[in-house]
Formats: sequence, C-alpha cells, structure tokens
Amino acid sequence: MSVEDLDTRDDGRRALLTEMIADDPERLRRRSISLGVPRDEADDVAQTALLRAWRSIEHLHAPEPGQMCAWLDTIARNATIDLARQRSRRPASELDDDVASTESVAGEVEMRVILDNALRALQELPENLREPLLLSAVEQLSAPQIAERLAITPATARQRIARARKALATCRVSGMSDSDVSESAVRAGHAG
Repeated sequence: MSVEDLDTRDDGRRALLTEMIADDPERLRRRSISLGVPRDEADDVAQTALLRAWRSIEHLHAPEPGQMCAWLDTIARNATIDLARQRSRRPASELDDDVASTESVAGEVEMRVILDNALRALQELPENLREPLLLSAVEQLSAPQIAERLAITPATARQRIARARKALATCRVSGMSDSDVSESAVRAGHAG
C-alpha cells in the first residue's frame, strides 16, 4: 500500500489526530498517569499509544473529535495494560542488593591504589633485592635454596631479603609515593 493510498483512506484522520495532539501534547501522558502508570514511565506509554494510534488510524470508525478522544483513551488504556503485563513477567529487582555501597567502592579503590603502589615498589627494587624476595615470598624457597639458585651464600640471601622488606616497609609507612619507592629501593640496593 502506498503513502497516497493511506492518505486517501484516512480521510483527514491523521490531520485531525495531529491537530488534537498539537493542541494538548500532554493529554496522553496525563491519561497514562491517571491509569496508574508511574510518572517516569508515563512518557513511554504516551508515545506507545500515539504510535499505535498513528499506525491504526484507518480503524477509527468516525473521525469526529469525540470519537477520536475515546479511541485514543482506549489505546492508552491498552498500552498501560501491556506495560503492567510486561512488569509482571519481569519483576524489577531491588537495587540495594546489586549496587555496591559507596563505602565498599571507596575501600576497593583504596585497596587498588595500595596494590598498584606495592607492585610499583616491587618493580623499583634493584634486581639483586627483588629476586631473592620474590623467591622467598612467592615460591616459598628457603635461604639455602635461594642461595643455591642465585649462586650466593645463604647469609647474603637472608640479608638481601631483609633489605628488600625494609625498603618496602619504608614505602608503606610513608604512603608509597613514587619518590619514596625509588629512594628506598636505591638506598636498600646500595647498602650491600
């Protein structure tokens, strides 16, 4: 069916609908609210009703204003019923269960900053301190095993682990700023 066919079949009905909506653009929204639709969803129901009316204008029996008002009200009522059915099929979930509290988000952000700074502090340690510390903490090797792997004495392995921990502790106490990480790592690395 062409656009011209629609224009001849609607005998000015679309023009009358357009005029009615232009005269009172809030009419369908108010009608939706009066039917129990929440205010934040009333615009959606009004738009749905108007779209349905526009698409089915040729089904309107008499294009008089009174008939058109009743017809629009029926369409708005049906759109409201459809919305209620949709809601009953998919009930809204409580946001309180899904949304993290501000405190937990702030705690997660703070923890992430601490972890990022700790990782940076580890990376800034000189290799001769970082490697024994990681072998001890991550791989849980003993000082003699670390000494054997790195070809150093067990006493040197224990000393380097202690210096690395001291450098990291200094960073933690001072808040792990970038300058503290670098300075502590350099001092610990040059100490022996």
